[in-house]
Amino acid sequence: MLALNTPKKQLLALRDRFKERRLTLRYTQNSLAQMTGVSLGSIKRFESSGEISLKSFLKLSVTLECLDDFDSIAPLDIEDNEISLQTLQNISVKHRRGSR
Repeated sequence: MLALNTPKKQLLALRDRFKERRLTLRYTQNSLAQMTGVSLGSIKRFESSGEISLKSFLKLSVTLECLDDFDSIAPLDIEDNEISLQTLQNISVKHRRGSR
């Protein structure tokens, strides 16, 4: 059986990696809040539920020294992607009408 990644699984994995990185760098939640300007409540919520604003997430990324890791997300050069333009054109989207 193929285990597909879902947005929820990815969110929880990011949460876990960020918490582990914070602990590795020996930052408390409070010290991280002070260094980033992200509220302590936002950091606690992120580490418990995975929920955080993108702006706060990127602020944490700067302090945890992993902001450059985002450069590989949605690259602009299609030739560097594994999915070719032809593959994208072959994907058909089915439109469904809502029930009345």
